Amino acid sequence: MTLRREAFLDHVKERGEYGTTEEAERAARVVLALLGAHLVGEVRAQLAARLPEDFALILLNPLQSAEPLSPERFVRATAAWIEGATEQTATWDVSAVLSTVADTAGDDLLGQLLLQLPAGYDLLFGRPQPT
Repeated sequence: MTLRREAFLDHVKERGEYGTTEEAERAARVVLALLGAHLVGEVRAQLAARLPEDFALILLNPLQSAEPLSPERFVRATAAWIEGATEQTATWDVSAVLSTVADTAGDDLLGQLLLQLPAGYDLLFGRPQPT
């Protein structure tokens, strides 16, 4: 089931403790664009189908990445794309968005997503995996 745009942004806004919906939307757009560059095939399509339409389009038309980014580089890239962000605030942004994505995806799809990502992304999604 697709999450409504307002509900998705409300979750991101609450988790990120943003003052406005616009701040939550900015974080969501950047993080989903970077995430989309790391996902391929049916997994990306399945996740997109669960997101609100405008965020699904961002995921399906991602920023280009020459190589998979480690979790640390993903956070740094997020900071670079959000005006005025630091690595610390970008960590907060990534966590707010990806934990909402994890809830939207559900455990089975999240497991498939994590298989496509470098080690350590489970922590960014707020779902530490047993080692």
